[in-house]
Amino acid sequence: MAQDPNQSTNSEQASVKVPSKDPKKKKDEKKDEDLSDEDLALKQQLELYVERVQDSDPGVQKLALESMRQEIRTSTSSMTSVPKPLKFLRPHYGTLKAYYEAMADTDLKKYLADILSVLALTMSAEGERESLKYRLLGSEGDIGSWGHEYVRNLAGEISQEYTKRQIDETPIDDLMELVQQIVAFHVKHNAEPEAVDLLMEVEDLDMLIDHIDSTNYKRTCLYLTSFASYLPSPDDMLVLEIAFAIYTKFEEHTSALCVALRMDNSHYVRQVFVCCSDLLKKKQLCYILAQQGVTLELDDELIHGNEEQREILQEIMNNAKLSEGYLTLARDIEVMEPKSPDDIYKVHLIDGRASAGASVDSARQNLAATFVNAFVNAGFGQDKLMTVPSESSSGGSTGSWLFKNKEHGKASAAASLGLIHLWEVDAGLAQIDKYFHSNDNHVIAGALLAVGIVNCGIRNECDPAYALLADYVTKDDSSIRIGAIMGLGIAYAGTQKVEVLRLLAPILIDLKVPIDVIAFTALSLGLIYVGSCHDDIAQSIILALMERSESELGEPLARFLSLGLGLLYLGKQENVDATVEVAKTFNEKISRYCQATLMSCAFAGTGNVLKVQSLLGLCAEHLDKGEIHQGPAVLGYALVAMAEELGLEMGIRSLEHLLQYGEQNIRRAVPLALGLLCISNPKVNVMDTLSRLSHDSDSEVAMAATISLGLIGAGTNNARIAGMLRNLSSYYYKDASLLFCVRIAQGLVHLGKGLLTLAPYHSDRFLLSPSAAAGLITFLHACLDMKSIILGKYHYVLYYLVLAMQPRMLTTVDENLKPISVPVRVGQAVDVVGQAGRPKTITGFQTHSTPVLLSAGDRAELATEKAGQVNPGPTPP
Repeated sequence: MAQDPNQSTNSEQASVKVPSKDPKKKKDEKKDEDLSDEDLALKQQLELYVERVQDSDPGVQKLALESMRQEIRTSTSSMTSVPKPLKFLRPHYGTLKAYYEAMADTDLKKYLADILSVLALTMSAEGERESLKYRLLGSEGDIGSWGHEYVRNLAGEISQEYTKRQIDETPIDDLMELVQQIVAFHVKHNAEPEAVDLLMEVEDLDMLIDHIDSTNYKRTCLYLTSFASYLPSPDDMLVLEIAFAIYTKFEEHTSALCVALRMDNSHYVRQVFVCCSDLLKKKQLCYILAQQGVTLELDDELIHGNEEQREILQEIMNNAKLSEGYLTLARDIEVMEPKSPDDIYKVHLIDGRASAGASVDSARQNLAATFVNAFVNAGFGQDKLMTVPSESSSGGSTGSWLFKNKEHGKASAAASLGLIHLWEVDAGLAQIDKYFHSNDNHVIAGALLAVGIVNCGIRNECDPAYALLADYVTKDDSSIRIGAIMGLGIAYAGTQKVEVLRLLAPILIDLKVPIDVIAFTALSLGLIYVGSCHDDIAQSIILALMERSESELGEPLARFLSLGLGLLYLGKQENVDATVEVAKTFNEKISRYCQATLMSCAFAGTGNVLKVQSLLGLCAEHLDKGEIHQGPAVLGYALVAMAEELGLEMGIRSLEHLLQYGEQNIRRAVPLALGLLCISNPKVNVMDTLSRLSHDSDSEVAMAATISLGLIGAGTNNARIAGMLRNLSSYYYKDASLLFCVRIAQGLVHLGKGLLTLAPYHSDRFLLSPSAAAGLITFLHACLDMKSIILGKYHYVLYYLVLAMQPRMLTTVDENLKPISVPVRVGQAVDVVGQAGRPKTITGFQTHSTPVLLSAGDRAELATEKAGQVNPGPTPP
């Protein structure tokens, strides 16, 4: 090949500096002038190699190719600049390509293909995939020796080529061999996320399992489980399957169980138990199941015929020790002293006008005090209103507080006893028993509800809730029936108990039963069979919706029929499609409401972008005043978006837009949606938005915002929110309805004296508890019509929040399940997904002794190696 005269006489041109009219030439001269002697020598050397490659003597060719290969391999470069050999060979890329085509098929041709493949890294045209083309034509050597950037580039081209071949239906075997090499290279060099990404592109994630070892499986699985949230169905399940397989392979049983629960796969849950032979680990697994609210039948296969083991594990799974652990924490941080509503209101801190209004003993304010008292003293077994020992021999002060409430207010007052004795089944039932002998139906209804609340989340061999409540379901009085039905729903939420179904199913299809009883029946069945897609119940609720008159469907409580139906499909995605089609045939008063509710429940916690868009589409319509389906669409939007942090932040921003441009019925739902997105997690920006809305001219918006301030601060004792609510109580001292909402919010902020949370997510925000989510959704749907339900005579729906109440604690126990104190570091959780090495998972930590409280976004790790860890994660409460 004749050499370019410009290049051969570089040095002469540089010294003489002949003026040239060609600007390009001038540029080249300038470029060469800037090169150091070393670079110039390298450039000339490489040009010589290019010439020699085209020599007729194979020996010379081989030597030139070897030397060129050596130069490229040994060149070091920063990430910001192209390696020098690649830069200087750039003009000769076309020449070498042309010569390659003319070469005979020999090993030398493969050698040249390797070099062309590397050169194509910087020189090939966009979309040509020449780097991959020459790699496949080249020798089958170690691709890693050409460096990371080359391997990365190949991976990118493989995914494009794979897509093209899938469309053309051509074989992909050669590509898959290359993928094997690249995955092995990535895994070896701590780049597991890149290996996963490539395998996702070529749809062969199974290959990963063979390449993972005990040093990198945790990092890999963390990446897999984290990015499953961003994948559409069914890809997300595929990724979780691989994570489950890897965890099982390395006997990481606790993590495998969490993945199995996330997939909602009972077969995998059993498999984890069968594979795990260590009793201590099995106890840990039972704690996780108890927190998720999953019941597992412990047959002989799971416990290897050991009856004693069965008893211990069953007790943990039944949550029998929950109250004990919670009270241990309360004693440890010295908050056992009961608090009265006045301790929460702190009226003395408010100036002037509020105190005048507060002294009036109104039934509405007494009812608010009942709820505040129940929320604050939840689970402590003692308070200053309901459980005070009686001074006289008869009813004493307990009775006197109960009768400071009017009619249906007495039901909530009696039921508050259940919340005060939350999880303490034996002590609670003994306290409630006396109210069963009352002559007042409302008191009996409250006692029935209290029985359900005490048993919430606790399984018991004797089944006291069913035994006590079953007989009252068929009574004539509506309030007693509702108390019993609601009690059953709360006590057995998520258990799929067949006896309760047999008891409640006939009520649904009985046309003589009033709509409010039907509504609570549908809701209770929805809670008990949450996420089960139970056909028979769905048919019965659909029948009830079809057969009821238009006036009945216009009642505020009729919305609970749709909600009961929606809860059956909670998180079940496409399984709801057939029911949605049926919902389109309902009476127009309820049809769209039902569709929006079904969609939002079915995709709750999935982060499905398409559903987010369709729900926002519903919110964008400008409708007549009578339409009510936009409320559940806004709540549904928050339900779908709360799946992961990014979606959550975007959700908060979008809700701001809805506030500005939405109709009034949408503005009333937005504060509730914000409350759901940040539940028990008081973010400052959301707090400010809600504070602004709590002074809104529309009283319903103000009420929703006030309640939501309580939700975002639930169980946090947040001083800023508490201050805001005190100011609101003085601002609204003349408005009984709004003041009631302020009081409820104050009770929620101090929930369990700051030891409880309402957040439905647990295990590092990885798992969503279905019954907790169902309780929150029910409460929020009731808040959509605040005036008729919560401010009307159905205020006891507030007790549905009990389903989401969990102690926000980390406890450590010894092998006999006795609490022990261990030093732990508690700090802000750090996202370490995709980071190489062993990065710190918490920051800004403090060292405490267990039991400790965990706020939203906190994570704990053991501060000592002495404690024999069964599970690297914290013991769930």
